[in-house]
Amino acid sequence: MLLGGTTLLGLHFALASFSQAPATPLKVRHFDKVKGYLNPYFLQNWMLFAPDPLADDRGVLARAQCRDGSVTDYHDVTTPYVRAAQESRFFPSRMSRLVSAPMQSINATDPLLDRLREKHKDDIAKDQKDAKGKVRLMPEEQKAQDNAVRFLSRYSLTQMPDACGGDPRRIQVRMYVRELPPWSKRNAPAKAGKDTVQVQDFDWQKADELR
Repeated sequence: MLLGGTTLLGLHFALASFSQAPATPLKVRHFDKVKGYLNPYFLQNWMLFAPDPLADDRGVLARAQCRDGSVTDYHDVTTPYVRAAQESRFFPSRMSRLVSAPMQSINATDPLLDRLREKHKDDIAKDQKDAKGKVRLMPEEQKAQDNAVRFLSRYSLTQMPDACGGDPRRIQVRMYVRELPPWSKRNAPAKAGKDTVQVQDFDWQKADELR
């Protein structure tokens, strides 16, 4: 048993190390499988040491459309688990990662592609941009975003068991990002109308396909 436990632990650390290794043909080939194992509980996230750490409050709201066409109020999916983690500092719940990890995946893009897009933004054809003038995502980026939205929709459905009498027709997810003041101004009184919140609504998802 000890040998088996040691082997499994060694395999876990090997996969975690592999996920942080430089890009190679071998990593490109097997990265999806390794990422599937690590997410969401063992995701390697180094934002704590990043030169530009997160400086906002972000979360997910969800609502349901019933069979009769009526729509419920938004349900706060994020806050209960964030509060639970804050109330247990020594043994915090990691359930909040089930929401935070997909949220990061939604707007995450390849840094190399971002630099290339910025460098050649004047050469990009108009048909490769969306209505807001942003460059359309690559197929792999769009697939990752779609999978993240679908996961959030499915998870939100499990957090709303009483919505529409337990039988909703569709689920819609809303992601919000509220900018926080700089650390140097953390104690300054809030000014009316200065609270900046960005909201992103995603397409409705059929509940029957999420179960």
